[in-house]
Amino acid sequence: MLAMFFWAFVIGGLICVIGQLLFDVAKLTPGHTLSLLVVIGAVLDGFGLYEPLVDFAGAGASIPITSFGNALVHGAMQDAQAHGIIGVLTGMFQVTSSGISAAIIFGFIGALIFKPKG
Repeated sequence: MLAMFFWAFVIGGLICVIGQLLFDVAKLTPGHTLSLLVVIGAVLDGFGLYEPLVDFAGAGASIPITSFGNALVHGAMQDAQAHGIIGVLTGMFQVTSSGISAAIIFGFIGALIFKPKG
């Protein structure tokens, strides 16, 4: 059990290090970094490499933003096999809708509680 926590910490930390290097070394903006990490997760899932990473690292791979790209592609591919071309769109939204909804709701609540800048 301790090994599971260790590898989740290491893999999650490596994903965060990659994001920080994109900020510091590549001088990318937060939006560009976010988009790039989502695309990396999507590409890894397209090649079938992200699910083994989640199986190995658990929350270390399923919590960072790269898992959003993984979820988009995974849902699109599953529904495309079941429902054809229309499944590409519906699959993406079925898998990610709860996460998107939670982000909107909690962002709104946070804006009500705290004083947003800008």
